Amino acid sequence: MKFISPLNKATLLKRYKRFLVDLHCQELGEFTVHCANTGKMTGCADPNFNAYYSTSDNQKRKYPHSLELTQNTQGELICVNTNHANQVAYEGIEQGVVDEVTGYSRILREVKYGQENSRIDIMLESDDKPACYVEVKSVTLLEGVQGYFPDAQTQRGQKHIRELITLKQQGIRAVLLFVVMHEGINSVAPAAHIDPEYARLLTQACDAGVEVIAYKAAISEHEITLSHQVPIIIS
Repeated sequence: MKFISPLNKATLLKRYKRFLVDLHCQELGEFTVHCANTGKMTGCADPNFNAYYSTSDNQKRKYPHSLELTQNTQGELICVNTNHANQVAYEGIEQGVVDEVTGYSRILREVKYGQENSRIDIMLESDDKPACYVEVKSVTLLEGVQGYFPDAQTQRGQKHIRELITLKQQGIRAVLLFVVMHEGINSVAPAAHIDPEYARLLTQACDAGVEVIAYKAAISEHEITLSHQVPIIIS
């Protein structure tokens, strides 16, 4: 996934009201950007982090700039725009990076399904095999040397796991794909200390046969691409 326009660099001052972040750069001084991230962004948006933002030409936007990446004090880039995880996953699957889901001829997105009024991120189809449903989650929480999901309690995430379990019980292939969007994360575990119900459901999903995999993204200020598989740690 290439950024449509070059990203500009600034210094992060603070995040507030969930979707707003104040930045500072020499050209613009202090200014506010939109942040497409509903999580807590723990360790991803600290004051004085480097920040990379895009600029929209949509004149109707209240905030023309969007926060795309941050860079922590260890120099690790983090994609904080969670909207990009689906596109990175889509391109990675299309290019055959995700070995577990190759061999499908059609890739559909945002397909309605399930008993709880859900939309699957990616549905794979082929004339010679059953469909495969792929739910995508962006991982950015790093504590110590371990990456975790989620970074806040997520009823929506819990719902998605229940839907995947139901699919599997119906004999349909179901995959949960964690996309690691933090350069410092090299393995993923459920954040039971943050959302114990999500961790319980994830274990239940694995026991039911839902395929749970994680792939790390290569991140730069020019593009983000799916790179390689990393371990899932489920106790």
